[in-house]
Amino acid sequence: MTVADAADAPAESSSARGRLTVYLGAAPGVGKTFAMLDEAERRKLRGTDVVIGLVETHGRAATEEKIGDLEVLPRRLLEHRGVTLADLDVDAVIARAPDVALVDELAHTNAPGSARPKRWQDVMVLLDAGIDVVTTVNVQHLASLVDDVEAITGVRQRETVPDQVVRDADQIQLVDLSPQQLRRRLAHGNIYRADQVDASLGKYFREGNLTALRELALLWLADRVDDALTRYRADHEIDATWPARERIVVAVTGGAESEGLIRRASRIAQRSAGSELVAVHVLPTDGLPAAPPAAIANQRLLIESLDGTFHTVAGEDVAAAVVDFARGVNATMIVVGVSRHSRWRQALSGSSADAIARLSGSIDVHLVTHEHAGVGVHAPSRTSSMSRGRRVAGWVAAIAAPLVVAWAADAGAAGTDDLSAALMLQLAVVVGVALIGGLWSALVAAVLSFVALNLLHTEPTGRLVIDQPSDVLALVVFVVVAAAVASVVDLASRRTAQAYRARAEASTLAALSRSVLSGEDTADAIVSRLREVFVLDQVRLEHRSGPRAPWSVLAADGAEGHHRDPAIVEIDERHRMVLCGRTLAGSDREVAEAFGSQMRIVLEHRRLRQEAEAARRLEASERTRNALLAAVSHDLRTPLAAIRAAVDGLASGIRLDEDDRVALTSTIQDGTGRLERLIDNLLDLSRLQAGVIHARLRPSSLEEVVPAAVEPWHASVRMSLPEDLPLVETDPGLLERVVENLVSNAVRHTPAGTPVLVSAAADGAEVVIRVADSGPGVPGSRKAAMFEAFQRFDGGADGGVGLGLAVADGLATTVGAQVTPEDTPGGGLTMVVTVPRMREDQGMGQA
Repeated sequence: MTVADAADAPAESSSARGRLTVYLGAAPGVGKTFAMLDEAERRKLRGTDVVIGLVETHGRAATEEKIGDLEVLPRRLLEHRGVTLADLDVDAVIARAPDVALVDELAHTNAPGSARPKRWQDVMVLLDAGIDVVTTVNVQHLASLVDDVEAITGVRQRETVPDQVVRDADQIQLVDLSPQQLRRRLAHGNIYRADQVDASLGKYFREGNLTALRELALLWLADRVDDALTRYRADHEIDATWPARERIVVAVTGGAESEGLIRRASRIAQRSAGSELVAVHVLPTDGLPAAPPAAIANQRLLIESLDGTFHTVAGEDVAAAVVDFARGVNATMIVVGVSRHSRWRQALSGSSADAIARLSGSIDVHLVTHEHAGVGVHAPSRTSSMSRGRRVAGWVAAIAAPLVVAWAADAGAAGTDDLSAALMLQLAVVVGVALIGGLWSALVAAVLSFVALNLLHTEPTGRLVIDQPSDVLALVVFVVVAAAVASVVDLASRRTAQAYRARAEASTLAALSRSVLSGEDTADAIVSRLREVFVLDQVRLEHRSGPRAPWSVLAADGAEGHHRDPAIVEIDERHRMVLCGRTLAGSDREVAEAFGSQMRIVLEHRRLRQEAEAARRLEASERTRNALLAAVSHDLRTPLAAIRAAVDGLASGIRLDEDDRVALTSTIQDGTGRLERLIDNLLDLSRLQAGVIHARLRPSSLEEVVPAAVEPWHASVRMSLPEDLPLVETDPGLLERVVENLVSNAVRHTPAGTPVLVSAAADGAEVVIRVADSGPGVPGSRKAAMFEAFQRFDGGADGGVGLGLAVADGLATTVGAQVTPEDTPGGGLTMVVTVPRMREDQGMGQA
């Protein structure tokens, strides 16, 4: 058995939270529990207070012997369907307050009735209590690998633990064993019982399965170590490449040679196990034409088919952008093609490949030649970041303004034709042109101003000749100052625009963070805001179920259709954002990555809400099922026993007189009636919870509804229904069930010989039905819980299950009525049913 550290534990840890150590294995039986117990023994020898919260021995004598004299805390016993289940007692561990607790099988599902559904959630509680936890888990139980494990073994794992729980562990220990050793251990009966060995060897424990699971464990752990290394380098501001893992970056231009480069880079990556292939495309600013969108899309598909990833970045310098990206992903090699520029162009300005090699530092550069090298390309015209209107206005001002100002000064319009005054005016013109059109138009204005000043203000005028040396010095100084001022103004203008942009980005991210943390934003809102901020055609949030599964859209904003070269923002292994419409510059991509971080928070909140809601539904369902089993088991058995006894008496052959026969028949009738009402209430409750009961409201008379509802108990009920009662707007069948359940409940709680009073009266826009009993009543503090299912305040001695009032309240809500409890004067409980009165326009239409 080999135990390898996945990552060094941090030097310091919070005193308020415990440390988590995870022993990770590729399959059952590799020795995780043994390794955990070994660590417990070592810590105990060092004086650490170690206890066993839960260790699963699975009946293995060697594991039980390994526990030795370690303190074992008692487990919590839970009853489920007549079976006693033993599970981790979190409260007992916290009360014991050890330094370290051993908790086996992190992905285990807790017994029904536990405070939390999963054992890893119990471990989180122990960590929050400041207790260090040592635990175990197999790689097939990691949530992100469930699909891969099923594809390898054909077995779907039902018990899973989120990857992030294991990733966040302070220390991960890999417990490794070769497939041959593991199969021998299984064959010797050290893992499963003898009757299970042959089946396991031929199915799950096939050598190919174990080899693949072992590779999964190693690769997953390597990714975790890589994450830790990345964080360490970022925390310590280390820019140099650390070749801990081969990561090949291939620079893709979108040209015809790029597919060959990708395949060559893939072959290089395959030479070293665990290597990673990354393609990067940079917006061209070195003379190459823009890449066709179709070519970029095909190259993206090619790199993904080779298990690589494709990234698009933008930068003013292609070589610097490629090298910066390679350093950012800790690449060990850059694969780049020979320049497609002509030899003359390369001699004059060099090539991107040469610049990458010069800037790469410790990163190896692999230069690949191809048939398109040196054929020459046409450089596209460079464009300015300014709008077309400003550029046009700047050039017009650069040409016209110096001449107009020079003419005005020469004609005396400015008040003087002195050279110093003319110099100041022309300097103001150059500054103004720099503000309008930028640096180049300002430099042209400075040259034209120099010519105008020479022609009009220096002797001899009208000629480009200067007699006075002082005038020569003044004009030269003017041109230098004008160029310097124009450069400073242009730079200040650009910096101001960048500052406004940075402030807008900061404001956007701050607002986004506030809204996400307050729970106001959803994934749809973030997608919409991202598209709005970057003025994109479409933004999509995509999800996939596994590393090789197809992507599906979770949220989208913008027009659908074919979009050229979308930018991809990775959120996690299963989620990404696709930004369509334009390629993002480097600063834009940083903001988009920040949006991705916020999206990760939103998705995590959504997952936690879904888990909480599922746990709430499961808890409610379990509570209802337990109450139903406890109540119905008694209330079904009682009438069935009475019916069985009566039937046996009738079928016994004993001669019975008429009174006995009538009594037995009456017992059967009463028992079947109780069973019918119980089954009706159960069906009504299930239909109400499923939302499949729909009321058909129409004008109805209470003189038809109430007597039919009271009929089964007519001997115990006294009715008072005025003849002038107005019609009500209800579903008569459902309202009859409401009154029937209320009357049934009142009859059960009213002492024998005392009638239940049922009355009705109009009250404004409503009609009120009252069902009053003279029973023990219900305290005011408990009235709010009366309408919950399976509530029996008298212990159920009368045979009630506790469904009648719950069904009555649900049906009343369905028909638009309301049931409220009141105290009966003199003692007892009165149930008040408020039913909407029929509107006059309905009555006229009915008439």
